[in-house]
Amino acid sequence: MLNVLMSFQAKILPLSSSTYANQQAQKAYCVVTKDSVVKNVSIAFLDQLKADFTKRYGGGKADTATAKSLNKEFGPVIKGHMQYIIDHAEEVEKLLKVKVQVSEVKNIMLENIDKTLERGEKLNDLEAKASNLRNEAQGFKKQGTRIRKKMWLQNMKIKLVVLAILLFLVVIIWVSVCRGFDCTKQNS
Repeated sequence: MLNVLMSFQAKILPLSSSTYANQQAQKAYCVVTKDSVVKNVSIAFLDQLKADFTKRYGGGKADTATAKSLNKEFGPVIKGHMQYIIDHAEEVEKLLKVKVQVSEVKNIMLENIDKTLERGEKLNDLEAKASNLRNEAQGFKKQGTRIRKKMWLQNMKIKLVVLAILLFLVVIIWVSVCRGFDCTKQNS
């Protein structure tokens, strides 16, 4: 494991200054800076350093290395990264702000996509419910038509029965008044 503790000014600062540590799978990277250095710049330095270290020694060389054995080989690389950060601090800070904004926009877009998917699911549910309602309405209409026809037929049967009864009564009255079916002959 590489043990490095350096500041941007190449001198060790007291622990009360800003510190940031990035730990990952038993490997720790630490940078100590003055309070005036923005935390994001320190994080950018560590990310750059970590990427370069992993690229060079990720194949297992770092796992078998003894303490401080990689300082001679990797020390100048660290100094180069430090010098780049010192020389381009404003650019790095601007770049980090842009990355944060991109990340925020990405998160907003992901939220919008999730909302759109949820809306699509709700629309599908609504469409299914509307289809079910349409089918039920058609069934209700058919049943209503069937019942209406049945009631019309029943009403007509009742009217025919009443008409038959009335005709029967008229015939009975006719026969009783005329004493038969022929009312033209006179009974004397």
